[in-house]
Amino acid sequence: MKSTLISKENNEAKFKMEFSPEEFEDAVIKVYQKEKDKFEIDGFRKGKAPRSLIEKRYGEGIFFEDAVNNLFSLNYPLALDELDVDAIDYPRTEFSQIKKGDGFDITITVTVYPEFTVTDYKGVEIEKVPAEVTDEDLEREMKALAERNSRMVEVDRPAQDGDMVLIDYAGFVGDEQFEGGTAERQPLKLGSGTFIPGFEEQLIGAVKDEERDVKVTFPEQYHAEDLAGKEAVFKCKVHEIKEQEMPELDDDFAKDVSEFDTLEELKASKKEELEKSKAAQAENSMKNSVIEKVFEANEIDVPDVMVQSEIDSMIREFDQQLRAQGMDIQSYFQYLGQDPNEFREQLKDDAFKRTKTRMLVSKIADQEDFEVGEEEVKAELENMAKMYGLEADKLAEMIGAENIGAISGDIKIRKAIDFMYDNAVIK
Repeated sequence: MKSTLISKENNEAKFKMEFSPEEFEDAVIKVYQKEKDKFEIDGFRKGKAPRSLIEKRYGEGIFFEDAVNNLFSLNYPLALDELDVDAIDYPRTEFSQIKKGDGFDITITVTVYPEFTVTDYKGVEIEKVPAEVTDEDLEREMKALAERNSRMVEVDRPAQDGDMVLIDYAGFVGDEQFEGGTAERQPLKLGSGTFIPGFEEQLIGAVKDEERDVKVTFPEQYHAEDLAGKEAVFKCKVHEIKEQEMPELDDDFAKDVSEFDTLEELKASKKEELEKSKAAQAENSMKNSVIEKVFEANEIDVPDVMVQSEIDSMIREFDQQLRAQGMDIQSYFQYLGQDPNEFREQLKDDAFKRTKTRMLVSKIADQEDFEVGEEEVKAELENMAKMYGLEADKLAEMIGAENIGAISGDIKIRKAIDFMYDNAVIK
């Protein structure tokens, strides 16, 4: 096979792959050897008919299509490598006339990765993000810890904002009870905003065993179209009222929730955790600022095919998140009455920014000649395996050797981000 570059401009490469008569004939013979068992010719056992008779019966081009496809599949990657063409989309092909005994050629046009150079990524000026832990931060953390270890206790008083009530309810529009508006012994935290606006407030002041009508108006954009904008009445009965009982913040509390003997030791530990967390958050925020500055300083041509591919990836991620919650993306579209094409359009700006950012950072890694060793990939696999509770070898097997390169690419990107941050001017 002979490959010849015709042109390479405007993010497109055009080249020709030429195959000799001998190469074509050899490919046809291989297809015949593989496919001959499928043909039955009178006077011959199945799989024993000569190629000439099969071609006479079914046409001389019976094996041409598979032969051409095989030659293309085998040689296309070789041509890309030989001509240094970094294709990022499916190729468009034009075939010359294909005849028995002749060679043929394929003219290929394909979108390629843009050629560009990143500038202004060293010495980027950014603002320092403070990472100090205040007394208020520590107080909020201790309060949250107390809330996580609180308990709900039943009370004999009217319901207040923040209480947990256990209710039965049945919803009516006019005199007709509507589907999906009924529940028994349903827990509801007053003030949580879980129910329709105005519902929870009307239960404040209710007492145990009280029956109370709650009048609401469904939002105009409510997911059930037959209820949207309509007035409704929920007939409710209160079974229980519970309030949150907070534990006392003392040494006994510290012993119950941690390995420490005193509250001061627990506070010191929590403060250290907060300091580490805030420092990491501040560093990530400053790294993002550096990336944003480099993004704004460099105009590059981002092929739409890469943006569309990123949108596909974002939709797959969103679909996986929905499935983890018992829904899929098609049901989501139906639920909201949203058009999938409009949804793609909404993602376009974010997908463009993600794609351009990744292109810039990857190029910086190349410009700085960052390398990733086997030990680094191994360490990354071990860290990932810990997150998933797997053995590193098992995870590597699940990922597949062909995808290990993506891990190496992620490490290079982190190195490039760290490099930009280390070389930034922090004011």
